[in-house]
Amino acid sequence: MRCGLLGEKLGHSYSPAIHGQLGDYSYEFFEKKPEELADFLTKGDFAGLNVTIPYKKAVLPYCAELTPQAEALGAVNTIIRRSDGSLLGHNTDYSGFKTMLQHSGLKVAGKRALVLGSGGASNTAVAVLKAAGAQVIVISRQGEDNYENLHLHADAAVIVNATPVGMYPDTDAIPVDIGQFSKLEGVLDLIYNPARTRLIQAAAKQGLVAENGLLMLVAQAKEASEWFTGAAIADDKVTTIYKQMKQQMENIVLIGMPGSGKSTVGKLLAEQTGKAFADADELIPELAGKSIQQIFAEDGEEVFRQWETKALTALGKKTGMVIATGGGCVMRAENEAILRQNGRIFCLERQLESLDTQGRPLSQTSGVAQLYRIRKPLYAQFADYTIDNNGAPEDTVAEILQHWEEIL
Repeated sequence: MRCGLLGEKLGHSYSPAIHGQLGDYSYEFFEKKPEELADFLTKGDFAGLNVTIPYKKAVLPYCAELTPQAEALGAVNTIIRRSDGSLLGHNTDYSGFKTMLQHSGLKVAGKRALVLGSGGASNTAVAVLKAAGAQVIVISRQGEDNYENLHLHADAAVIVNATPVGMYPDTDAIPVDIGQFSKLEGVLDLIYNPARTRLIQAAAKQGLVAENGLLMLVAQAKEASEWFTGAAIADDKVTTIYKQMKQQMENIVLIGMPGSGKSTVGKLLAEQTGKAFADADELIPELAGKSIQQIFAEDGEEVFRQWETKALTALGKKTGMVIATGGGCVMRAENEAILRQNGRIFCLERQLESLDTQGRPLSQTSGVAQLYRIRKPLYAQFADYTIDNNGAPEDTVAEILQHWEEIL
């Protein structure tokens, strides 16, 4: 059975990995331009499709029949080719978003909820929220309720991002400033790559509920798989796959003073987790075309920091990595969001007299104690956990993995 995901740009999708655990069928990407859509839907070789941005509404005319769910939502995210060759359009996003809302723990009955965007995903969120008793306002660029008059809805308790703003690869974008909502309780972002959009990070910093769209993706995929195969799948399969996906895709990020053992510990972590290892200090010379020592000598620290941020930007967008950073990455506040978007951050602590300063320009010129005094509060700000690395690297790895399991 040949199934897959239909969309315009699909390089960011986790769907093949999820469907690989749900059923015995092939699942592949069908990247199609708008002008290719009609020919593919009428003549394409497939038994079942999931549909994503920007085609959830565009596929409607090609479906001979819609299920009540798809008809009510005015959007299709699942297509089945029936025995006569005609297409049946269904929508599993409703159950997916309902699962996401329930998992968040947010109580929306009687409260105002803002849904950003007016596409197919927006319709789904609106339907679920209304069914849960929320007063729903749709915010669009040109509608009566838009981004210019958000102040009229400052009492919103929940914000749902149903737009692609903040999605990979444009991960530095944020759809709204949540600081203007004084009664906000939580943010639900349907984006799942990156794991923590700028919107999610902003909500988390304020101590609010902050959920990404990964659980929704898995839950809707489970229902889609049932439609593809006609076989029921146990609900607990959703939880199992969700946890596995989080574990596989999240980065482990190591920060700490120069010489604190980030590369050594990082390589051991990569071996034990099966994740790829990357050292930001090795990427910088590739990008800059000169060594770190040359950058400092010829261009100065500020230029080096610019190259460092470029390296971290490239690495931070990746998933399933162990990333060792340079000791001074915390000197730029913007690097925190870059690293946190897909990663959990662990700071390695080592006694100053044990730090290796060889080949480290600032450690040699400024002195380790002076650098540590400046950077210590910044390490604390960046880190999810601080790990003692004065013993054997294997013990450090074991402690990190223990926290890793608790996080996930």
